[in-house]
Amino acid sequence: MLMRTDPFRDLDRLTEAMLGTRGRPAVMPMDAYRDNDHFVIHLDLPGVSTDSIDLTVEQNVLTVHAERKPQAEGNERIVAERPHGMFSRQVFLGDTLDADNLTADYDAGVLTIKLPVAEKAKPRKVEITGGQGRKEIAS
Repeated sequence: MLMRTDPFRDLDRLTEAMLGTRGRPAVMPMDAYRDNDHFVIHLDLPGVSTDSIDLTVEQNVLTVHAERKPQAEGNERIVAERPHGMFSRQVFLGDTLDADNLTADYDAGVLTIKLPVAEKAKPRKVEITGGQGRKEIAS
């Protein structure tokens, strides 16, 4: 039996996973941070129509699907570097976030998702009670 090896095969697979291909574009770039009582996520989706964005939450997984359609067919393409097709991203949410009250806004090619921090996860002041004086323990 003959075996053929390609030393660049693994490098090609890694490159496709990071940068994507025409058939399977790369995931959308994301920034996430906590801003006081909210967790904020920004996803870059330039050139995507609001109608093609699908945002779902199931259990503790936030899933974003979006589609950028190619320009009108029949035109002669000179350069085609912008990826098109389906884009997808999943974010695993912690139990400390209130996924029932999330909001989403799409402006200038950026999808902004805000998730409030759950009341049970917010820091709270605990009152300490105690006796007035010290007591000696007799041995």
